[in-house]
Amino acid sequence: MSTPGVLAVVTVFSMIPGGLLSDIRDTQGLEGQQLARGSTVLHHRQKRGWIWKQLFVQEEDPTSQIIGQVKSDSDRGTFTIKYRLSGEGAGDVFKIDENSGEIWTLKKLDREKKAFYVLQAHAINTRTEEPVEPQSEFIIKVQDINDNAPQFLNEPYVSSIPEMSPVGTTVAQVTATDADDPMFGNNAKLIYSILQGEPYFSVQPKTGIIVTSWADMNREAREEYLVVVQVKDMLGLSGGYSSSTTVTVTLTDVNDNAPTFQQRESPVGTTVGRIMAEDGDIGSNAKMTYRLEDDLIESSTFIIETDPVTQEGVILLGMPLDYESKRRYMMVAEASNNHPDTRFLPLDEFSDRTTLKIFVEDVDEPPVFFSAVYEWKIPENAAVGTVVGTVSARDTDTVKNPIRYSIDKKTDATNAFKIDPNNGTIAIAKALDRETADWHNMSVEAKETMQNHLSSSVVVFITVLDVNDNVPRLARDYQPYICEGTQAGELIHLLSAVDPDKAVEEHHFYYSMVPQERINPNFTIRDNQDNTAGIVARRSTFTRKDQTQYLLPVVLTDSGTPALSSTTTLTIGVCSCLPAGHCPTAGVEALALSGFSMQTLIGILVLTLTQCYCLSGSVS
Repeated sequence: MSTPGVLAVVTVFSMIPGGLLSDIRDTQGLEGQQLARGSTVLHHRQKRGWIWKQLFVQEEDPTSQIIGQVKSDSDRGTFTIKYRLSGEGAGDVFKIDENSGEIWTLKKLDREKKAFYVLQAHAINTRTEEPVEPQSEFIIKVQDINDNAPQFLNEPYVSSIPEMSPVGTTVAQVTATDADDPMFGNNAKLIYSILQGEPYFSVQPKTGIIVTSWADMNREAREEYLVVVQVKDMLGLSGGYSSSTTVTVTLTDVNDNAPTFQQRESPVGTTVGRIMAEDGDIGSNAKMTYRLEDDLIESSTFIIETDPVTQEGVILLGMPLDYESKRRYMMVAEASNNHPDTRFLPLDEFSDRTTLKIFVEDVDEPPVFFSAVYEWKIPENAAVGTVVGTVSARDTDTVKNPIRYSIDKKTDATNAFKIDPNNGTIAIAKALDRETADWHNMSVEAKETMQNHLSSSVVVFITVLDVNDNVPRLARDYQPYICEGTQAGELIHLLSAVDPDKAVEEHHFYYSMVPQERINPNFTIRDNQDNTAGIVARRSTFTRKDQTQYLLPVVLTDSGTPALSSTTTLTIGVCSCLPAGHCPTAGVEALALSGFSMQTLIGILVLTLTQCYCLSGSVS
């Protein structure tokens, strides 16, 4: 009588970034029973199990490739067992090699349309077409890539806030979504930023809440603002997708202005006075025309018209007056009949003249700046206290009131500059940083210290010039890897750099290895002379068995004066890549379990718990 064989069933859960890739639910093996002739002993057929490798596939990959393998542990390689596949996508999206159990993809997949497929594997006796094992259900998970741009919801955005709102007032919240997998890497992790609308508004990078960042915005000066907000996936790192939306912000009115008379001077066209020449006739015989003598300079400042109803001469202002330039005008006005009749009087007696005296009254006027606008440039490393320039204004009134100068705090919220109130000299009050603000637009006020305290303002533009005060750095957090079997001289990864100083196109970056690494036996840096560099393999014998990762320090130097540099140490992982050269686990790979005995599997479990291998056995 034979002793029943015993084989444990092994279920393998393979973990990679992005979640559980294969959840394999193994059913128990078929049980057959035989009744031995002349015996009452029940014989049990030993349970069989499945051996799996990890099963996942990256979306949007059009190449047909092997993504995993199913295998019965009763398969001894004698071709007595063949494999079949059923379930979601079987024959259309996936196929199975009936001899080896290798599962292939047939087309590219879209995770956003279908994130996983539930299939069943069948082990069939090639001779009898009977099942060798019960069918085993498993899941193929579609691994996400960043192939979707974030999209804003609920557009268009319109909001209003009261004018003069304090800094930090909530304006609106914009919300975007990303169809990529939020649980995989940074593909769907969003960051908001302001493209247009600074310095008046800012946005909280994680929530999309827009708040005011400028105190006391005045509706009377500007009523509407267009704020452009950008959202980027990949936490804003380079290589991600972005989109933008516009928020229309309107300032509503508050009662922050007192009534004032705007007209302090007589405008052109103002009626200065009326004169009347007497005529004893009536009707058309009494109609007359007034004029001012052309030979007097004063007559060019004024004009005279005839009132058709009253026949009065209306004197109007023809040019602006300036009390400080001329305080009194004298001119001759003439009235003439429109229809003289020389039968009764000589022609020169149908007109008469009179002398007019006009006195100009003084009106207090605001100070006048010597320049309509001031523009200066200053290097960003200028010391605090450095004089940028001087504004100057004068009082045009005869009393010549003293003038005091001040900077409108609304236009210099950071208090980067200060002004001498007595002479208008503007100096640096805080250290400047071109990378934070490359220009400043301020309003300077000149105010009389006496009488009505009249004031006027002028715009001051200050451009901050760049100096080389920022070290260059790599454009992003690179995670390079090298495939096993890479040949010497092959390009491993391409690097690029950024520098806050100036634009990238105005820089030239130099890539090199640290002096002690210039004879590195594994890798070298090839400067492409176009602000990029490549990591190149120096040998052809990289395997994960020898070493799983290498450290490579890279020195990056800019072309500024003086030149600045930084050193970044890259970690290069060794990967068992797919046929197309893609490393699905970024160099972190699982151990293969197929072909091990139960004792070996238990040993692996004890030694590699950190690699998330879960072993469960059952005995009958």
